[in-house]
Amino acid sequence: MDVLSLPFIQHAILAGILASVACGIIGSLVVVNRSVFLAGGIAHAAYGGVGLAFFLSLPPLPCIIGFSLFMALIMAAFTVERRHRMDTFIGVLWAVGMATGIILIDLSPGYNVDLMSFLFGSILTVPVSDIKVMAAVDILIIGAMCGFYKEFLAMSYDMEFARVRGLPVRLFHFLFMALVALAVVMTIRVVGLILVMALFTIAPYLTERFSASLAGMMVTSTIANIVFVFTGLWISYRYNLTSGATIILVAALFFMIFIILSRFASCPRKP
Repeated sequence: MDVLSLPFIQHAILAGILASVACGIIGSLVVVNRSVFLAGGIAHAAYGGVGLAFFLSLPPLPCIIGFSLFMALIMAAFTVERRHRMDTFIGVLWAVGMATGIILIDLSPGYNVDLMSFLFGSILTVPVSDIKVMAAVDILIIGAMCGFYKEFLAMSYDMEFARVRGLPVRLFHFLFMALVALAVVMTIRVVGLILVMALFTIAPYLTERFSASLAGMMVTSTIANIVFVFTGLWISYRYNLTSGATIILVAALFFMIFIILSRFASCPRKP
């Protein structure tokens, strides 16, 4: 318990909880809407924001947020009416974002040691300024869900029905993409760009069949993500492992156990 008195551990716990809330809420929407590839495209396109921050010598988080929102809105504009070609547009923008980030980093003078933390996460080095931004994003996400829960619920399960009922589907599609971008940026500090989608999707998948509603799915997914983060943090600190990768492996272990138990439960028993 003495380790909890260390400031960097306290910051890591706060960052993990805040990221778990964002991933639990937005990840549930991503899984229900079958938009995992869409969220993955935003996550990898966000690398352009990393390159922009290094090139202009600006604070990374605001640049990543701005660039991710920009790419998310472009993806929303291309996919809102062309969902059958969505994978093509996402693949192109995914590659453009990554390529832009790589070129800008190549053009940046010197070498920045923080670069790897954006690719693979660095939850143990999250500064207080980033925690404040993460808390503000969480408040924004929770506020959006509380204010427009029924609209997101209608769109998630039947978009055509929502359109017939007069809901501004285009507007909420853009809002959904913006919220995904914000949640992705929050999670980058925890597990990195490469592993971010695992934290978005594993917990919602595990809790979907046990939840009676979308709101219940969001709550249970948040709790599951907190368990993954805390367990991964403890293991990584105890055995001197990379924290982001350890968190994802813990989540993947829960996922595999769930799959195995589900297979055994579904097997017919011999009389």
